[in-house]
Formats: sequence, structure tokens, C-alpha cells
Amino acid sequence: MLTPDQIENLNKWIKDAYGSPEELTKQLENLVFMLHFLEEEVFTKREIQSAAELLKGFGEVLGNAKSQ
Repeated sequence: MLTPDQIENLNKWIKDAYGSPEELTKQLENLVFMLHFLEEEVFTKREIQSAAELLKGFGEVLGNAKSQ
């Protein structure tokens, strides 16, 4: 279960990084698609880096709230 601090941090991160929950959902759907078809020269390096940054952001938001 998320704590109130985690929820607040997650909402702020979604707004700051993606603008809306709908845009984040779209990016997550793209990430899942990418992972299913990840092969050399299918996606650009930037697309893969963006996907990794999304996952890193989730981890940072949820991890930082735990230590508070």
C-alpha cells in the first residue's frame, strides 16, 4: 500500500515529468510494447533511454518516500 507521502510524491512526479496520468499511461504502454519487441535497431537509443528514465523515476519517487 502506498503511504500518503508516496502518493503525493507520485502525483507531483507524474505532473512534472509527464503532465497527466493519461500521458504516463501512454508512455507505460509504449514501454511494455518496447520490452516485448526489444531487438537491435528496432528502437532508437533515445526511446530506450526514455523508457529507462520512466522506470528510474518511479523507483526514486517510491524509494525516497520510504526513507521519510
